[in-house]
Amino acid sequence: MTNDEWHFATHSAIRLSSFVIWFCLLLACGLDACAADTNTLVWNKAAGRVDADIHGEPLWPLLEDIAHQTGWHIFVEPGTARVASTKFQELPPDDALRMLLGNLNFAFVPQTNGPDFLYVFTTSRGNATRPVGATNAPPKRVANELLVKLKPGTDIDALAKLLGAKITGRNDKLGIYRLLFDGADSTAAALGNLKANSDVAAVDYNYIYDTPPNPQPLANAPVGPVSLTLNPPGDSGKLIVGLIDTPVQPLDGSLNDFLLKQISVTGDTYATGADPTHGTAMAEAILRAIAQSSGGSTSAQILPVNVYDSGESTTSWDVALGIQAAVDNGANVLNLSLGGTGDSSVLDSVIQQAIAAGIPIFAAAGNQPVGTPTYPAADSGVMAVTATQGGQIAPYANFGSFVSLAFPGGVVIYLGGTAYVVQGTSVSTATATGVAVGNKSVLGWNWPQIEAAMQKKFTVPPK
Repeated sequence: MTNDEWHFATHSAIRLSSFVIWFCLLLACGLDACAADTNTLVWNKAAGRVDADIHGEPLWPLLEDIAHQTGWHIFVEPGTARVASTKFQELPPDDALRMLLGNLNFAFVPQTNGPDFLYVFTTSRGNATRPVGATNAPPKRVANELLVKLKPGTDIDALAKLLGAKITGRNDKLGIYRLLFDGADSTAAALGNLKANSDVAAVDYNYIYDTPPNPQPLANAPVGPVSLTLNPPGDSGKLIVGLIDTPVQPLDGSLNDFLLKQISVTGDTYATGADPTHGTAMAEAILRAIAQSSGGSTSAQILPVNVYDSGESTTSWDVALGIQAAVDNGANVLNLSLGGTGDSSVLDSVIQQAIAAGIPIFAAAGNQPVGTPTYPAADSGVMAVTATQGGQIAPYANFGSFVSLAFPGGVVIYLGGTAYVVQGTSVSTATATGVAVGNKSVLGWNWPQIEAAMQKKFTVPPK
């Protein structure tokens, strides 16, 4: 048993007397109606205590209730079934789960930087892949907004007026625009009209991507600060990593030499506070990987591009602008340690334009242990990176056919002389980017050669 994971073995089946009671209740009122009238579950997270009075409740609504009250991300082995009947008060969570789940196996995996995970299964935890509750929710999006990419020569102002929309963002070079509507009905109607319009190349909602987890202080760090020497880049052949992320703070000592002037597509938003931001951690993770794969010296540099404003999320619109800003300012490899479940055709059009220009893109596969795609990692041509732990896919990491590479999901970084640790597929992505850049600076191979070699060496373990 590890410190960060509780495993509970198979428990005894429901007693015969409980089954008889449940059967009688079915006859009296029907399963769903009776459960709705009599079942109560109170999960007091602050006190760490659970009360339950459950009579004949199927597994799925029970787990949905637990997910709603706890905020846990719950995954179930397909085909798993149970009908719960139990009553107790003031039980700690582990004992409560034993009572509620009966003869099923389960594993609770707490997370330092995000929602905790609960796996429910009959054979093995790795087979618990079906999400429950919030993890199965539709992609989050900005209310009453659409993104549209127009074919050359189309008048966006006339089109917006026709639709009754306000243009709140525009990039005429890319032909992409952000439109705001009065309400949900007008937004839905406009979406249908734009999809049928031959002048429209792509249209979609403006999806929201949450902020990845920030680093946590670490005592007794197993490694020291990054040691890397900058060889001044020449006028040609520069390697510039476009880091599309949160604001990046000044790094310690000479590592600042590797940071180019930061760009922001969300206004003058800067990092505050002493603790490292996610962007700062990704910058140093890239540099650590470059140092390890290049022998300790490189001419590569990082161009930080902030796509997060003062809130805790970004959107597919801001990510699209960030990618283009990075490319316009010389980035020739992109790191996207972010993502979500919303598949934006407008963002994809910007990504495909960068890929067509020969720019490789590494993106995070996502921190949900499911095989469903995360975007933009799952977009065509993008190198989707998942996380490993102990040589296997990490228990929190996405898997699936869209994943291209697998790298360790943890890294130690330093800021102000203090060590921090951060984990997730965002770390794996930054490491993959650094390995690619470090090897290219030494070997001089082209990007397809680098990518092919990495896919051969850093293969995705079977799930």
